[in-house]
Amino acid sequence: MSLSPSTRPPLADEVTAKLRAMIHSGEWPLQQRIPPEPELMATLGVSRGTLREAVKALAHSGMLEVRRGDGTFVRATSEISGAARRLFQDHTAEHILEVRLGLDTQAARLAAKNATSDDVTALRALLATRDQAWRSGDCEAWARADWAFHERVAQASGNPLLHELYVSFGPALHQDLLAQQQRPGFDGLPLEGHGILVDALEAGDAEAAVATVSRNLNSCAEWLGA
Repeated sequence: MSLSPSTRPPLADEVTAKLRAMIHSGEWPLQQRIPPEPELMATLGVSRGTLREAVKALAHSGMLEVRRGDGTFVRATSEISGAARRLFQDHTAEHILEVRLGLDTQAARLAAKNATSDDVTALRALLATRDQAWRSGDCEAWARADWAFHERVAQASGNPLLHELYVSFGPALHQDLLAQQQRPGFDGLPLEGHGILVDALEAGDAEAAVATVSRNLNSCAEWLGA
């Protein structure tokens, strides 16, 4: 009997896949520290070397960040998000906004077709949270709600790949929102791309949805260039 190569993947690859799944599912939230090595070794039943190889692979992809003396932290929910986070550091806010324009308009177009009543309800609730945060002066909560609104529109598009690409903009856009709100005259409660967009999605009007998103982001581009 001749021997055939084993099709079983290397143990480190299996551990990498398990860690990736825990990050992607949200069991280990963004910016949070993952369990320490001894706990993970016992849970997974692997050696320290195998675990470190898996962690190194996910750190290389941008999903994890190893901080010596402090632990290992979740930096992105997927390899796409991790790679995008690194890329954003090498590009201007204008370049990021130009790419986001393409994603936002396509998300709006598809969401006008695929958004459910639950999506519309969730979007209106996020706008209410955003508005309340802005009026109370809680800029962090305002930025989180504003980003969560746009991310929910991408989710409502019904295209999981578009949604994942959009999520990769999260850290960059969150910091950009916080920077913008400090500039004199900034309006934190624009109807364009927000309230008007929800109305268009509820009506199933793709043309109106795309138009309001375009006006909103073009306004942002003018603001960045001011």
